[in-house]
Amino acid sequence: MYSKYFILFIILGFFFPLAGIFAKGSFYDFKVKDIKGNEVSLSKYKGKVVMIVNVASKCGYTYQYEHLEKVYKKYKDQGFAVVGFPANNFGGQEPGSDQEIETFCRIQKGASFDMMSKISVKGKDIHPLYSYLIQNSPNPGEVEWNFEKILISKNGNIEARYRSSVEPDSSVVTQKIETLLK
Repeated sequence: MYSKYFILFIILGFFFPLAGIFAKGSFYDFKVKDIKGNEVSLSKYKGKVVMIVNVASKCGYTYQYEHLEKVYKKYKDQGFAVVGFPANNFGGQEPGSDQEIETFCRIQKGASFDMMSKISVKGKDIHPLYSYLIQNSPNPGEVEWNFEKILISKNGNIEARYRSSVEPDSSVVTQKIETLLK
């Protein structure tokens, strides 16, 4: 009897993706590396509204660093955080090392929000966090380009996802941030 269930489990494993069964249960369960290589538990953001953004230094949307900084400064004292994840998935637009990326975003773009180590946001080497984010997003699907924005509520729920063309400080985004901060 035991062997029948074991065999059934093995067979079903071929037909159903096990990733969903064993997926992390919360945004806060993930650990990532910051831009300096230190491990960071995302539980540090509990109680905050968080904007996750995949960034790139050589993209047509790179100007959005300034907009990200603007929205971060406007709401950070109310419990808002921006977390940038450099990714080189689209046209080789983030080719640098973490140190080069940090210099670019901090010195050239004036970004003071949290920056993490470079990861992959799509494909076979997608980072587990991004796999979780896109699977649990209100509009799931692969990240299509640099500077997609994902809003996480104070309790860790994925509340909104915005394509690259939507400015981080646009009224549609800031209204959602303000609603989530209440």
